[in-house]
Amino acid sequence: MIEKKQLIAREEKAVLVGVILKDQTVQQAEEYLDELAFLSETAGAMAVKRFTQRLAHPDSRTFVGKGKLEEIKNYLSGKDIHLVIFDDELSGSQIANIEKELNVKTIDRSDLILDIFARRARTAQAKVQVELAQYQYLLPRLKGMWKHLERQGGGIGTRGPGETEIETDRRIVKDKITLLRKRLSDIDRQAFTQRKERGELIRVALVGYTNVGKSTLMTVLSKSEVFAENKLFATLDTTTRKVVFDNTPFLLSDTVGFIRKLPHHLVESFKSTLDEVREADILLHVVDISHPQYEEQIGVVNKTLQELKAFEKPILTIFNKMDLYAERTFDEWLEDSVKEEILRDLKDKWDGVTNNNCVFISALEKQNMDALRDLILDRVRDMYHIRYPYKTMLY
Repeated sequence: MIEKKQLIAREEKAVLVGVILKDQTVQQAEEYLDELAFLSETAGAMAVKRFTQRLAHPDSRTFVGKGKLEEIKNYLSGKDIHLVIFDDELSGSQIANIEKELNVKTIDRSDLILDIFARRARTAQAKVQVELAQYQYLLPRLKGMWKHLERQGGGIGTRGPGETEIETDRRIVKDKITLLRKRLSDIDRQAFTQRKERGELIRVALVGYTNVGKSTLMTVLSKSEVFAENKLFATLDTTTRKVVFDNTPFLLSDTVGFIRKLPHHLVESFKSTLDEVREADILLHVVDISHPQYEEQIGVVNKTLQELKAFEKPILTIFNKMDLYAERTFDEWLEDSVKEEILRDLKDKWDGVTNNNCVFISALEKQNMDALRDLILDRVRDMYHIRYPYKTMLY
């Protein structure tokens, strides 16, 4: 029977592997591996070495070329390293072939993210969502995983032991997926009822790439403690608080962060959690302005919102971590007038892109929070007037 085990032992050493495709630069590949290293750290593994290879397309058998695989094997020889992590999704047969060559446990980016989600899941809903995604990820890879058990040769009327095991495991996994879907459906109905019971308040949802400071901002805006940690996917469960600005109440929700190459099955499984995004009246898109690839992260979030059919909602873009941006951008000898000009150009650029629907803050340092509150209050009051035009409201 299939058993799901923790993929990564604490403090395990790992080697990272990425390919540079024709539409990518070396710098992009390194930044992607930076993120993979952060994911590894979040899962409890320490990345000690990186390998990259420029390819027109991945090798169908081992993803990277034969020479690169040999290079990785030579590096691993005699070292206390028992994990190789690829930055792209691998098929079951690719994993089996790589492990056969390297004699080291091999996982891909999707497997790593699923492992992190499994560690972070706290509520019954999150645990079921992650378990469902894990089995959906596993199902198409069973054949490749069992390849080493298949019988060589044979003929009509014969069947290798590996093939029998595949059929058995497929049935077990499919039954488990059916059971988990039913359980998740029951939980979803309860969550839907709870959302309906929240009444007529305007709903605002924080969205953004993972680790951009949403939970910290949630704490500042709602004046209540929300778990925040400098790790990817610090929280998986949606947190909702009632907030009142200048006698105007609304509901504020913090949602799970998005990430590049988020496994499809995970998005599918977490759609019930992401209903907070779909059903929100206003979205607050939080961006880590200090991150070197913040524009690409904006693109990832926008694409995910489009997939959720939530991109047409009113969106206020919040550029967070301005304190870090200044620290990383400005030389200590730079004149104040030059700094002001750089910041002015930055704000003018994004005012144009967002049609003046953006604000620059630092949630941690509480910089420019009054301006943010005023903008949120304006948007919430406008939404009340649109939704309830015939009601006499003080908002």
